Amino acid sequence: MIGVLFGKLKVFIRTPGTFLAMTILTLVFSLVVSLGDTKTIEVPVYEADDGIRDTVVGNLLRDSDDFHFQWMTKKEAEKEINDGKATTGVEMRQNGFTILVGAQSGWTELIHQTLNKAYKRKMQFDQITTKLQYAEGTNGEQDVQSIVDQPAFTLKEKTFSGEDTLVHDQTYQALFGFALFFVIFTIASNVFHILDEKEDGIWDRLILSPIKKWEMYAGNLVYSFLVGYSQIIIVFIVFRYIAGTDFGGNLVSILLMLAPYVLAIVSLCILMTGLVKTGQQYNMVTSFAAIALATIGGAFWPLEAVESEWMLLLSKLDPVMYGMDVANGAVYGSSFSELLYPISILLLMGVAFTGIGIHLMEKRHV
Repeated sequence: MIGVLFGKLKVFIRTPGTFLAMTILTLVFSLVVSLGDTKTIEVPVYEADDGIRDTVVGNLLRDSDDFHFQWMTKKEAEKEINDGKATTGVEMRQNGFTILVGAQSGWTELIHQTLNKAYKRKMQFDQITTKLQYAEGTNGEQDVQSIVDQPAFTLKEKTFSGEDTLVHDQTYQALFGFALFFVIFTIASNVFHILDEKEDGIWDRLILSPIKKWEMYAGNLVYSFLVGYSQIIIVFIVFRYIAGTDFGGNLVSILLMLAPYVLAIVSLCILMTGLVKTGQQYNMVTSFAAIALATIGGAFWPLEAVESEWMLLLSKLDPVMYGMDVANGAVYGSSFSELLYPISILLLMGVAFTGIGIHLMEKRHV
């Protein structure tokens, strides 16, 4: 196995083109997307009921860090949406709102959550105001605000992937997403050599040598894992010490917990090697699979913004989704016990894909 590994490393040193290209692409895409999304999203808003703008709802929307709710007339809002200047608008009423969707966008669900929080706060104000009407010495909204700001008790809630809470940082989303996406191509290009060597008859000659077949597989697997894992390490170190991303102080933990993801992708490529007959078929299948896995697994946008039930169901079978869960969980301080489930799924995928892939290759004698 050591001989196979050293032989692969010598080839890598002579031809590091794919590794360097994927590393550079990861850095470029991550930086462009994370820095290019720093401006606040503008959302046109108009009043269907007079006075809603001056309530607590209007105040909360004005203080939103994620969106700039721009007040305008109904005609102006509709024109913004029809002209494509805005993908989403909002009709505001005293007791509710209607979201106007001009084009499908991942921000729609986030806008909905922001509005829900604002209206829930308005309900609190209305209920307290009603009760204060029966009390003496009140001073209207000032008393209501003091009660809300100084509640009788404090509730602290911490969640990693709750249904109603979205923890989203575009820098981490872009970095983790593109790192996990482009490493698939790097690993796939290295696993391809197994199929290429089998087609050229190199494996037949190696079998006649003292080396055992399991050592041949192990050498290729370890080599592909090390190259893919090295790419992620380099990208994260560049972001940490050059771009200044702090990773919540958990850089080492994130790197360690992403090792099962790299193993799962290596194993998946082994499985695809066993399913195809030629190198051209392999390249076509891996290219399509990489894009599909990244799209379904939430590498390009947070899955919390996805409403399609079947897309969410498919993501449960996607190693990218579990890789994103592990990376986001580690950066936001989740404990190892909380991350044990996605890590276990990735390890299970790694064992299953490797076993099935090797069985298919041996059965077909490619």
